[in-house]
Amino acid sequence: MKRESVIFTFTGTIVPDSFIAFARHRAARLDLPLALLASDDNSVAVAVDGQADLVDAFDMACSLGPHDCIVLDVERAPASPALFESRNERMGQ
Repeated sequence: MKRESVIFTFTGTIVPDSFIAFARHRAARLDLPLALLASDDNSVAVAVDGQADLVDAFDMACSLGPHDCIVLDVERAPASPALFESRNERMGQ
């Protein structure tokens, strides 16, 4: 299966702590390593790496977001797999 390393920037009305917890949980459920890159009240940027279908599922789940966030736009850009060597996060680690 095809693998992808992708940087997602989700923008809109974002509650950073809520959105980051939501993204970490979804990444863990999909067994995708996640790297948190940046966050503020208008956006969160994360990178994930894994099977293309699972990366797409992560995109869809986070686009719907947690109940207290409204995602208005998603930017998707390629990421280097090397990004995950030093910034790997998983639920419970």
